[in-house]
Amino acid sequence: CNASAYSVKSRGHCCTKFYIEACDDGADAVLAIDRVSNEMTLTGKKDVPPSANTRPICGIMGTIRLVAGMYLIVITKKRNVGSLLGQAVWKAVDFDIISYKKTTLHLTEIQMQDNRTFLSMINSVLTTDGFYFCTSYDLTHTLQRLANVSPEFQEMSLLERADPRFVWNGSLLREIQSQPEVSDRMSKHLIVMKPCRINGKIFEWILISRRSCFRAGVRYYVRGIDSEGHAANFVETEQIVLYNGGRASFVQTRGSMPFFWSQRPNLKYKPKPLISKNTNHMDGFQRHFDSQVLIYGKQTILNLVNQKGSEKPLEQAFAKMVNGMENGLIKYVAFDFHKECSRMRWDRLNILVDSVAETQDEYSYFLVDTEGKVVSQQKGTFRSNCMDCLDRTNVIQSMLARRSIQSQLQRMGVLHVGQRIEEQADFERIYKNAWADNANACAKQYAGTGALKTDFTRTGKRTQMGLLMDGWNSAVRYYKNNFSDGFRQDSIDLFLGNYTVDETEGATPLRTQKDWKFLTLPVIMVVAFSMCIICLLTAGDTWTESLAYVLFWGAAAAITAAVIVFNGRDFVDAPKLVQKEKMD
Repeated sequence: CNASAYSVKSRGHCCTKFYIEACDDGADAVLAIDRVSNEMTLTGKKDVPPSANTRPICGIMGTIRLVAGMYLIVITKKRNVGSLLGQAVWKAVDFDIISYKKTTLHLTEIQMQDNRTFLSMINSVLTTDGFYFCTSYDLTHTLQRLANVSPEFQEMSLLERADPRFVWNGSLLREIQSQPEVSDRMSKHLIVMKPCRINGKIFEWILISRRSCFRAGVRYYVRGIDSEGHAANFVETEQIVLYNGGRASFVQTRGSMPFFWSQRPNLKYKPKPLISKNTNHMDGFQRHFDSQVLIYGKQTILNLVNQKGSEKPLEQAFAKMVNGMENGLIKYVAFDFHKECSRMRWDRLNILVDSVAETQDEYSYFLVDTEGKVVSQQKGTFRSNCMDCLDRTNVIQSMLARRSIQSQLQRMGVLHVGQRIEEQADFERIYKNAWADNANACAKQYAGTGALKTDFTRTGKRTQMGLLMDGWNSAVRYYKNNFSDGFRQDSIDLFLGNYTVDETEGATPLRTQKDWKFLTLPVIMVVAFSMCIICLLTAGDTWTESLAYVLFWGAAAAITAAVIVFNGRDFVDAPKLVQKEKMD
């Protein structure tokens, strides 16, 4: 769609239709949505009632069915973040959810409560930063993929040819797919576009991270892979350089270790990860890497998890499965990030970068010269992971990307022979901050807070303030992972269509009753702890009497706390809409 804006028209309270029309000069097509039958038809402006109330919108996210009926989700505010190959790229910054129904009087009080909860879930996803769209360029594909497509592919609409892995409103668009002219593909991205100058030469530097909507979710509730081979927290990151008509691209991926494992929150700071014992791991594992090789070519896995403690069995299982495939296109490299960089020895990350330098040179990158001729293609990708595929992963990816852009800028004539990218202070500042912002964006969507270790990404060294910020973010993560991530996971599942609301059904899964322990034990613990404090502050007749009271109430509080931790899974905020065990 080439329309830069739309308007939604309805005629008063009694209107039975929405009319959505493009605001561009010469545009006549109007999408009419019947608010009673939900039918959508394409008509002309002459059919729009002249007395209709009008409000401007920036695009359509799609429609969704909740307890009260159908809702239309529209973009009400957008912000231009730059242009890619001359095409404007927009970030959606504000939304509205419009009900087809004019009233909710047909609902019971419980249904109204459930409907409000579902609406808050949709708003929760919409207000999580990272929705981008472009009406004239396909953001879901890399430069290399777009350069190698068939003429038939180019004739498709942007919606039809989009990579479904990165279209987050794909489920919302099902009702509108017959009218692709008026819908917008919303990709969950981080996009950074910066004009840069080196040696007086201005070039465009772009960083795009595309987050997959397959097996999407939050940190502890979505790990590993599903039966189709889709990995949790899978992100494709593309670094692009545009200069003097030439363009270059370097692609990396990240994703959870691709076998069946879980790490459910249970009130402990770091729950023990568990590898499924009753599942054939190799089926999903094989499917995952078959698709990776098909899309990206050769694979080098960079596994950054600890090689001791609770993470060790995961690393061993990953290595064993790669060896079991006996696939020469897949190479496995294990690097214990925390051990190698202990005691602030961050320079030791170069050990890993240097060890894969030859492989990176072999994989190369995508490069088109100023005359439009393809000079080189990227033949493989680095697939990096740690436990969350966030903090450690982002540090390594930024270092590999720096090595790639060093070569690209030299071949494109921006850097002189012998010049190092690290010596270009202005660009280094832009580069480091952008990769730190990339880490924060990925982390907020998956873990609920900004990333850890971003002080190293921004400055090239670890700082005491950075350690303090990591401590704060870790504490916030602990709270969110245990007490609010169930709601966030439900929000994502509802938004992506993993759970669909049937307005004809009675009770929803939101009505799930908590076990008696959920309310009783915390109350007992708080009362016992309070009594212990009171006894400490209030003197008894004798010191032995005071000590006895303190010990009694202290023991009661401690025992109750131990019982709560032992039954930790009963006290965390767990998802209600989709049973995640069925997806593991």
